[in-house]
Amino acid sequence: MRAAVIIFPGSNCDTDLIHVLSEVMHLEVHKIWHQNESLEDVDFVALPGGFSYGDYLRSGAIARFSPIMNAVLEHAAAGKPVLGICNGFQILTECGLLPGALLRNNHLQFRCQDVTVRVEHNDSGFTSLYKKHQVLKLPIAHAEGNYFVPDTVLRELERDKRILFRYCDSSGERSTAANPNGALDDIAGVLNAAGNVLGMMPHPERLSEDILGGSDGRWLFESIVHTWKERMSL
Repeated sequence: MRAAVIIFPGSNCDTDLIHVLSEVMHLEVHKIWHQNESLEDVDFVALPGGFSYGDYLRSGAIARFSPIMNAVLEHAAAGKPVLGICNGFQILTECGLLPGALLRNNHLQFRCQDVTVRVEHNDSGFTSLYKKHQVLKLPIAHAEGNYFVPDTVLRELERDKRILFRYCDSSGERSTAANPNGALDDIAGVLNAAGNVLGMMPHPERLSEDILGGSDGRWLFESIVHTWKERMSL
């Protein structure tokens, strides 16, 4: 399976992501600079965290116009998997691959900490190796993670099982105290309508090896490889 990590000016989680995909998952990884126009015939595309273009205007708003994004849009339209983590999630909402927007955290603070999230559904290509309602420990590091959509879209997301992760406490219960940014309905990650594009604010790549204090994030990447290899006959 061939993976691409898109690198924008200001990306700062690309090396972590490349390490997990290449050294932990043993995938063939292509580093794709934002000015490229081709994805080099890859199977899976990942947009890393960071501060693309310095977060000027608003997070992800300028990166959305990078030349490589046309190829990312075509990749997604072909039904192939796309993952956006943190700033990558913000970029995916800006370019229209995912609904909604990431607003400033409700406390107006940058938060860098471990959180717990609940796997809402395990019948997606990104969570197939998790258990439904499994509680994961994952890090966050963002100032704009407050996910928002109109009520009509929220109902669609819930109805179509597109809310994949929600913030919760260690026992899996949702609460205001467990929500680190004020995200609507405690949403930490959502899918597109076709189920092949995932955006999430927590960083699975930062807890994918036990030596780093846990490997809850690894099984997201394992799920991608397992599910999409079968679907795409790779």
